Order: sequence, then C-alpha cells, then structure tokens
Amino acid sequence: MGEPTPLRKKWEGTMSDRERFRAQMHYEPFDRCFNAEFGYWAENFEQWDIFKRNGITNNDQAHRFFSFDRMAVIGGRIWMYPPFEYQVIQEDGEKQVIRDQNGLIGEKPKDGHSTIPHFTDSTVKTPEDWKRVKEERFRVDDPARRVDVESLKTEHPPDRDYPLGVGTGSMIGKIRDMLTLEGLAYAVCDYPDMVEDMVETSCQLVEHHLDQVLPHFEFDFAAGWEDISCNTGPLVPMDFFRNAVVPRYKRIANKLTAYGVDIWYTDSDGDVRPMIPSFMEAGLNAMFPWEVKGCGHPGRVLDEYGSQLRIIGGVDKMELQKGRDAIRKYMESLVPYVERGGFIPHVDHRCPPDVDPDDYLYYLDVKEELLGMSAG
Repeated sequence: MGEPTPLRKKWEGTMSDRERFRAQMHYEPFDRCFNAEFGYWAENFEQWDIFKRNGITNNDQAHRFFSFDRMAVIGGRIWMYPPFEYQVIQEDGEKQVIRDQNGLIGEKPKDGHSTIPHFTDSTVKTPEDWKRVKEERFRVDDPARRVDVESLKTEHPPDRDYPLGVGTGSMIGKIRDMLTLEGLAYAVCDYPDMVEDMVETSCQLVEHHLDQVLPHFEFDFAAGWEDISCNTGPLVPMDFFRNAVVPRYKRIANKLTAYGVDIWYTDSDGDVRPMIPSFMEAGLNAMFPWEVKGCGHPGRVLDEYGSQLRIIGGVDKMELQKGRDAIRKYMESLVPYVERGGFIPHVDHRCPPDVDPDDYLYYLDVKEELLGMSAG
C-alpha cells in the first residue's frame, strides 16, 4: 500500500517551516503558528477508524496524513551501546517477565496494551555493577558512536525548508530509567559519586556526538529528553540536580552556543516548574510537552518568564475529551500567547485513544481557524 492521500491541506503561509519556527521561537514576527503535533498512542492506530481506513499505522504517517509542518532531529548513539538484549524471561497467565534494553527486570501485560512495565530489579545497583556496565556499554571511544556526517548532509541539505535540531540526550532521565526511580533515590544517598559519574559519562557521550556534527550543520534548535518529573514535581533531589546535572548542561550549552544554537528544549512530563530556574541557568530555554495537569495553563508561566522562556505543547488532552465547546474555549485561551511568540501549542503528550477522532479533527479545525493567521 502506498502513501495515503493527506486528509488535510498544509496551512497556507508566506514563510518556510524553518523560517517560521525560528521567528516564532525568537519572538520575532511570523506569518502563522508553526503547526505541529506530538503524536498518538499505539492504540489510536488500532481503534481510530480514520487511521484504520487509511492505512495509518505510525506517527510519521499520521503527521504526513494531517500535513503538519516538519521538524527533524539528528540524534546518535549517545546512551548505552550496545543495549541489553530484550528478553522474555517468563510468561505466567496474563503477564510476562521481561528484561528490557536498559537491563531492567519487570512485568508487563501479555496483551501488549500501552503501559509502563512494573520493574522489580535492575542490573546496576552498586559501584561495582556500574563499573562493569560502563566498560561494556558506555565507551566513548566505541567506533559504533562515529557519525556518518556525509550521509546526514545528503539527508538534511543546507537549503532545507524545515527546522533541524541536534539531539542532546539525557543527563539524568536515562539514568533514572536504568536504576529505576527507587534505585535512583537510594543511589543518590548511598553512592552519590557513582551517580555523578553516570551523569559525567552521559555528558561525555553527548559532547562526543556534538563535536562530530555541530561543525557541519546550521542547526535551528537542540532537543533533549529527561522525563524527570511527575505530577507532584521532580523525581530527583534538587540539590543533586543543581550540583551534578546543571554543570554538565552548561558544558553542552557552551558547545551549542559556540555554533549559534540558542533554542534548546528538553522533554519532560509532569510538573517541571520547580526545575525551570535550574534549566534556564544551564541554557535550556524551552519546555516540552508542558503537561497541563502537572504544570497548569502554559500562559501562567509564559507571563512569569516572558521572552526568556519558550513552550512547545500545552494543549490539555483532557479538554479534548470534553467535547467541542471545551475544545474551542481552551484553544481561545492560547491565542494571545501564540500571537506574542515563543509558544507552539500542540497536545500535551501523545493524544490518547479515548479522544473521539471526530472531536480531534474539530480540534485541528479550530487550531487552524484561530492560529493560521495571515502574515503582517
């Protein structure tokens, strides 16, 4: 089956996607809002008739189907390599016991529905464990970490019309993944030097990647991943974060700014508000996907920080489940913040399947009506 015919036309505009993104993120005049979405749960592709009928099976296809503006990121092997082999260790009734690619042992449902496994054990618990795994899977000089720059130049030419980002990985979120949340909490107290060495290793891997790609591309932004907050706040002690993580962010920021990259976001769910001052001190000046349930309406923080801060996300997915009046009311509340710049709204995580697909299409209609403003 070939590529399906797009359901929607690309929003009209007088700027390229790249020009628009750069202007909007720098609080400069722009023709209309950059039109992006985060994506959809795996179940959407199984349950939404609009996807099933048109053969849409993944987020990349869905983004083209809805004709969203394009963004791309050059990543790399900036974490554990090689990863642990995924294994099903045991099956019992409706559950599987698995070892994931981070070396975690956990339980997950056999039916495959989207859920976070219940992890019961981790491969790294002590400094001795970390020393072994570091030597086996975190070598900065591993030839597999070399970037094929020439191939990427062909894939992302200098005359591209879309914004291109450079991946900056994770300083602490992936460590949390490898240790588990409980394991990280204990390790910060029992083995703080071990955890800081993990952060340092993560930083060196990212620096190695940046040194290879920054000289060869004019990047429009940088993109990290942490997922280090929940609805009640940070999942890592803030003193450790400030003392061990922020200095490494600053080293990365120095490399980015040397090559003119001055928009840097990190991906974290939950309530990131207590972390914003530390993020911004370190050079991270954009938050994504800004989950409203944890962080509140994005306008409140944009009012507080002004043009120092940017937000990508912030459309409350819960409002999409309340029907069309609620959708329009919420979208109208975002218009002033979009118009002044620094804010690209989309659903504040992947859109869940319990949103009515007809209401989702209405959301896209209202979004275009309110934010597809004409130039000038």
